[in-house]
Amino acid sequence: MADVDGNTEERRGTVSVFNGPSPEIRKLDNQKMEIQTVGRWLVTRMEEGVQPHEIGIFVRSEKELERAHAAVEAAGCFFAILDEHMETKMGRIPIATMHLAKGLEFRAVVVMACDDEIIPLQERIETVSDDADLAEVYNTERHLLYVACTRARDHLLVTSGDVPSEFLDDFEE
Repeated sequence: MADVDGNTEERRGTVSVFNGPSPEIRKLDNQKMEIQTVGRWLVTRMEEGVQPHEIGIFVRSEKELERAHAAVEAAGCFFAILDEHMETKMGRIPIATMHLAKGLEFRAVVVMACDDEIIPLQERIETVSDDADLAEVYNTERHLLYVACTRARDHLLVTSGDVPSEFLDDFEE
């Protein structure tokens, strides 16, 4: 399997010694409901003692960052956009695209905007010329979501605020 960086690895026979949290999947009717739901979830985690810098929010691309900003603001908190330097700031909830998730870990993670045409990204699908390329796009997009979700140590919330991505069905099997 190839990851988002093009690295390949064989996973047959691999046994995970770490079981992450079961994801909470919320398929909401619109972005406003998604933002409010995520905001309440963030407040609940912080009431349980999770510090803002111990929470990560990931979205598929920069186009969805505004949804994450709005959810943090709905929780009455401040955010910090993570970049390639990966520096979290005390008192601020880190927000990043899924591409920056690899190697990070947070006590609580929200993966937002898991809508149809966002994950997998419609723009990538439209550039595909044959079935083999389409399969590769789907595999890398699914892996991108998987990596973002596996950054959660204790709590994981995955949301959509529109028609949900077909990838969310994978969580319900």
